[in-house]
Amino acid sequence: MTEKDFKVAFDTKTLRNMIAPLFLEQFLLLAVGLADTLVISHVNEAAVSGVTLVDQFNIIIIYLFTALSAGGAVVISQYIGHKDYNDASESSSQLLMFSIILSVALMILTLFYHQEILGFLFGRVEPDVMDACVTYLKISALSYPALAIYNAGAALYRSMGKTKTTMYISIAANVVNVTGNLIGVFVLHAGILGVAYPSLLARTFSAVVITYACFSRENKVRYTLDEILNFRPNLLGKILGIAVPNGIESGIFQIVKVALTSIVALFGTYQIAANGVAQSFWSVAAICNPVMGMTFITVIGQCMGSGDITATKFYFKKLLRMTFAISIAWNAIILALAPLILKLYALEPETKDLVLWLILIHNIACALLSPYAFSLGNGLRATGDVRYTMIVAVASSVGGRFVMAYLFGVIFGWGVIGVAIAMCIDWAIRAVLYKRRLDSGVWKNFEVI
Repeated sequence: MTEKDFKVAFDTKTLRNMIAPLFLEQFLLLAVGLADTLVISHVNEAAVSGVTLVDQFNIIIIYLFTALSAGGAVVISQYIGHKDYNDASESSSQLLMFSIILSVALMILTLFYHQEILGFLFGRVEPDVMDACVTYLKISALSYPALAIYNAGAALYRSMGKTKTTMYISIAANVVNVTGNLIGVFVLHAGILGVAYPSLLARTFSAVVITYACFSRENKVRYTLDEILNFRPNLLGKILGIAVPNGIESGIFQIVKVALTSIVALFGTYQIAANGVAQSFWSVAAICNPVMGMTFITVIGQCMGSGDITATKFYFKKLLRMTFAISIAWNAIILALAPLILKLYALEPETKDLVLWLILIHNIACALLSPYAFSLGNGLRATGDVRYTMIVAVASSVGGRFVMAYLFGVIFGWGVIGVAIAMCIDWAIRAVLYKRRLDSGVWKNFEVI
């Protein structure tokens, strides 16, 4: 049997056309994030602190929406693979309906209890910083429905393999955001409002455009107003069956990251600075993880939906080969450019040396372990094997990363190097267990639709 004989076929060109827009979209998100930080720094230190602190809370909300949309993408992809476009359309409509309900509820709760939330998370900060936090959080909360709606629409388009659409929307939204920030800060001198409202505007723009596109009759799978207004427990249950474990996994992972920040804070100024700079390089180097993760969900989801196990096994192997090739090449490029980019930073020589060591450790592990630790994990989730992946991810995050970070970093006195090694151990645990799960074939027995 050849690739052309599969019920669902993705040739190399098709896969490249899916991956390239996703890669550019993720890269732009990081680039615009850096541009936002640069613009905000021209307001005042309180504004920078306020945005940075609130974003730690916002990322939790974003993880919830991402987990929900991933659950929807798995279900929609499987229905598409099964050629059941009616149920795929109904599932996407249910995803939108629940996304709106959840996001509006979170928006209202945040608006009513913003003081309590900020007080619990950040305790007593300087009054001007708290004022900036309150302002930014209240406006951010208004954008939660737009964020959720965009994620729901993006899940539908990515499930169909139409990643260019989300890329174009992302580019346009980023232009709106950056332009708005520049006008708000440098022309209108609106302070933190000058960076908060453009984000709200950009997210609203994205939500409106993707939703309009999702109603298009040109698509075999699309939103229908009747299904958006009609509660379907069966379909929604399938989506949440994938989304809830993903949400739990993401939430615990974020908690572990916050705890690790507390550990890093024990190591002194130059190590804290080195870790912060290294994190920015790590984020760029790890772009392959979300990009290939989305690709796995679409391809493996459609193959499983078609009931073609042979095709599923074939694309697991093919996508893993592509992921390794992209990950190794990209991490090598970032590692090669790091010494040149670091010359632009006003850091002490010992801090720069430490940053380079941290990048080296991360990029080697990212290139060799993350394809199994993250991309393969999404592939297993796309088969419906979500409880196993959740248990492995939670156990490796807590037992591997957090415990080992404290042991190596604090007890052994290795500092941030120890924390970085603990991160690699976390990835190694996931990689080994996910690979064993794939080889076992247990994933063949799961049913999502």
